[in-house]
Amino acid sequence: MSIGLRSNKVLGIASISKGGITGTVTDVRVILQYANKANSSGIIICHNHSSGNVQPSESDITITRKIKKSGIVMDIQLLDHLIIVPEGNYYSMGDEGIV
Repeated sequence: MSIGLRSNKVLGIASISKGGITGTVTDVRVILQYANKANSSGIIICHNHSSGNVQPSESDITITRKIKKSGIVMDIQLLDHLIIVPEGNYYSMGDEGIV
């Protein structure tokens, strides 16, 4: 999802990757390509944990930091990374200070 920071308007929603039962491949370049094409100054990313566990894995935290670091180079701010579960709960890495 891309958000215009100054106006807080959603500029687009994109499905980046669809994985299997145990994981998926996340390409940071593809994420930032969508944000760049939308002329976005900030992004919120989201993925699901079908297990119902909202806690981020080490790989979730690692990819979040990689996206944030890469976005800084392109002047695209990572505003949040949300983990959602089927029960409707969520985990916000922004709220938890990871982003």
